[in-house]
Amino acid sequence: MTIAGRRNFLTSGAIASLAIATPLIPTLSLAADEKQTASKSSAQGVTRTLARYIVDAKFEDLPATVRKEGTRTLLNWVGVAVGGSHHETVDRAVSALAEFSGPQQASLMGRTERFDIMNAAFINGVSSHIFDYDDTHLKTVIHPGGPIISAILALSEYRPCSGKEFLNALVLGVETACRIGNAVYPNHYDTGWHITGTAGVFGAAAAAGKLLGLTEQQMVWALGLAASQPVGLRESFGSMNKSFNPGRAASNGLFAALLASKNYTSSEGMIEAKRGWANTISTKQDFSEITEGLGTRYESALNTYKPFACGIVIHPAIDAAIQLRNEYQITPEQIDRIEMRVHPLVIELTGKKTPQIGLEGKFSVYHSVAVAIKDGAAGEKQYSDLAVRDAKTIALRDKVIATVDAAIKPEQVDMTIILRDGQKLHKFVAHAIGSVEVPMTDQQLESKFVDLADGILPKARMQTLMDTCWRIEQLGSAATIAQNGSFKA
Repeated sequence: MTIAGRRNFLTSGAIASLAIATPLIPTLSLAADEKQTASKSSAQGVTRTLARYIVDAKFEDLPATVRKEGTRTLLNWVGVAVGGSHHETVDRAVSALAEFSGPQQASLMGRTERFDIMNAAFINGVSSHIFDYDDTHLKTVIHPGGPIISAILALSEYRPCSGKEFLNALVLGVETACRIGNAVYPNHYDTGWHITGTAGVFGAAAAAGKLLGLTEQQMVWALGLAASQPVGLRESFGSMNKSFNPGRAASNGLFAALLASKNYTSSEGMIEAKRGWANTISTKQDFSEITEGLGTRYESALNTYKPFACGIVIHPAIDAAIQLRNEYQITPEQIDRIEMRVHPLVIELTGKKTPQIGLEGKFSVYHSVAVAIKDGAAGEKQYSDLAVRDAKTIALRDKVIATVDAAIKPEQVDMTIILRDGQKLHKFVAHAIGSVEVPMTDQQLESKFVDLADGILPKARMQTLMDTCWRIEQLGSAATIAQNGSFKA
């Protein structure tokens, strides 16, 4: 079966039975502004406090729920990395870098090639993000798995580590990226930065540094070197450049940790200083988000996983469309028009009315609603180049009318489908599928994994790879994941 022809992992019935949760864009109240002012006035030692926590944190300190979510994050990342491994974006990256890659130190997921760890981290990061199907920290819309796991999986093949060490580093990396993201979101994102890259580089540096056994001082330097490498602009969305961002964040973070391991120095306060990272690239700085509750409040426990292969802000509209389709058994031919009220961010991020390629379709709420009605799905297949050029999809897409309504929250949509006979079908989605409150089940994650790996890995290998991910805590060598997820040349 071709990659474009894979089945969608969710059945129509499963989608209709689920609902979700968390606001994507927290608003800044007066109280929040006062909190930020207080945070700025006591913003000394943030980088060192975070570094000390990363260095001292032990696997045994992690609550069972956090370890489980870290394992689910790993499983999801492996699935999307394998699934994206033969996209033309990855083919082009492999072709461009093969001539310049160093020793064959690390695997490329789903492929036969082996690259040096820096380039392997980059390419696996690209592969894991190309379908926009990866994990999401909804508070910041950071996709932490791409930068972090791509970096430490490559490192684990060069410098062996146990599964427990790997999982601990993964969780600490997610904590680092998401806490730093919390400190500057949403202003940093609104400015135009792709926060997965700009905050993800810290997570990759922290996780890699943990596996390298950095001292507290070295970890301060690693975080400082990461701060000097922010990567990713939202202008790249809809192009191959978008997946470049988490890929580069992975290799940049690994680069920072390796330099720091040899005592390559940096400023002591690169995150919080007046001319440091946060003050330079954001108008909001709430440093308490980084340091408060370290070891007791886990952002990694809030990680979620996409049921649809597109921008997260479109998910409520897709959910509503599929529910209406299933409930009333409607077909595209019956529809006169589809009206929906959406949060302003939906149009800002996904307002492409006439996408020409699959990557653009992922940022078109119009295309996404059309395929949701037509196919009852919004998986990888629905975002191929052929799918966005399909005549029936285009005809239905032209009937979608999206109106911005500031009263609609980012996680909501109010949709009405008007049929040709005048009947009006209404659905208000308060929370779309895939949240912390109603997470995807382990079985749904496995179905998603199989759907993505179909046609790339043999079925027996798929099951072995999933089992390996679930058993991460028992692995003597975390590199087993990379070995089972790639092919020998």
